[in-house]
Amino acid sequence: MTVYKITISLPSHAAEHVKRAVRNGHAPSASAYIAKAIEEKANAGSLRDMIAEMLDETGGPATPAEKREADRLLGITKPRPRKKARRRR
Repeated sequence: MTVYKITISLPSHAAEHVKRAVRNGHAPSASAYIAKAIEEKANAGSLRDMIAEMLDETGGPATPAEKREADRLLGITKPRPRKKARRRR
């Protein structure tokens, strides 16, 4: 694998986050941490592209009824919005 050395600038809070991750053993170096973040971002983009292609092939995004059915099959329940009580005059 060819490695290129580049210089980047980060906001101070982002640099502190990277330093903390290295200090806590989540990455062997700042370069490794940032390289992993870039890989994850690229993979997420590829996944979005793949999902978009699948949706195009199947007729587009799920309808609200299809989403409810999928939620039901997966055992996912969403809280229903509460209706506001009407004021009596």
